[in-house]
Amino acid sequence: MTLLLIVAGALVTSNDAGLSVPDWPTTFGSIYKMPRMVGGVKFEHGHRMVAELVGLLTIALAIWTWRSEQRRWLRLLGVAAVATVIGQGILGGLTVLFYLPAPISSAHAALAQTFFCIAIFTGRQWVEEVPRVDVDSRRPTLFTLTLLSIFVLYVQLILGAMFRHKGMSWWPHVVHAGVVAVVLTWTAVRTLSVYSKIEALRKPAIVLLSLLMTELCLGFTAFLTRVAWGRDSLQPEPPMVISTVSHVAVGALLLATSVVLAIQVWRHVPVAFAEHVPGAERTPQAA
Repeated sequence: MTLLLIVAGALVTSNDAGLSVPDWPTTFGSIYKMPRMVGGVKFEHGHRMVAELVGLLTIALAIWTWRSEQRRWLRLLGVAAVATVIGQGILGGLTVLFYLPAPISSAHAALAQTFFCIAIFTGRQWVEEVPRVDVDSRRPTLFTLTLLSIFVLYVQLILGAMFRHKGMSWWPHVVHAGVVAVVLTWTAVRTLSVYSKIEALRKPAIVLLSLLMTELCLGFTAFLTRVAWGRDSLQPEPPMVISTVSHVAVGALLLATSVVLAIQVWRHVPVAFAEHVPGAERTPQAA
C-alpha cells in the first residue's frame, strides 16, 4: 500500500495536479463528501484517499505490534511509523496551503520513501533465521559501502524531488546518477563476489543490480520525454507521465532494497576489529 501511495503521489506531480484540490485537510470544504473525480482532482483526491488508508493501516500495525511483540525496540519502531506518517500528512497539507513550495514538497517526497523502508523486522525469516556470520576484514567494509549506497540514493532522491517540484535544474540529478551507479555497483559486486554463499545477502544484491539497471533506463526515458522532448508541452503527455512515475516507483524499491541489504550485512557480516596486545609492538629483548 505504501508503494501504491508513492505511485499515487508521483501521478499528482507528473500530471501537474498538485493544487487541483485547493484546501486541506478538507476537500472543497468537506471532510467526508466525495468530490467529482475529474481532471486533476482524481489524482489529488485519490492520493489523499490512499494516504488515509495507509495511515489507518499504520495505526493498526502499531497497536498490534505493541500488544503482541516482545521486542521493545520493535514496539517503539511501530510508534515511530505512526509519527512518520503523521508528519508526512502534515507536510502534504503544508504543500497545498503554501502553494507547492519546492522545499516542503521535496521533503514530502523524501519522507515518503523513508517510511517505505521499515518493515523487514516483522518477517518470519528475520525472527526464525540463524545468522550465518562471516567476519569482514576488508577496507572499506561492506557495511560502509551499504551505508554509502543509502546516502547517495537519499541525495539522489532529494535532487530528483527538487527538480520535479521546480526547485532546481535537472543537471545535478543527472550528474549524481553517475555517482549512484558507481557506488551501488561497487556494493553489489562486492557482495556477490565475496559473500554469494549467504542467501540473505545474495538475493538483495541481485535485486539491487537489477533495479539499478532498470532505474537508469527509466531515468534516461524520463529525461527524454520530460526534458528533451516535452519541454514545450502545454500539458503532461502519457509517455512523460508513465516514464516519470515508473522512475519514482523503482527508485523507492531501490532505496528499500539498499536498506534491506545494509541490515542483512550488519547482521551476517560483522566488521573485524584488530586485537591490540599491549607490548606486542615492542621488539623482545634478549634474556
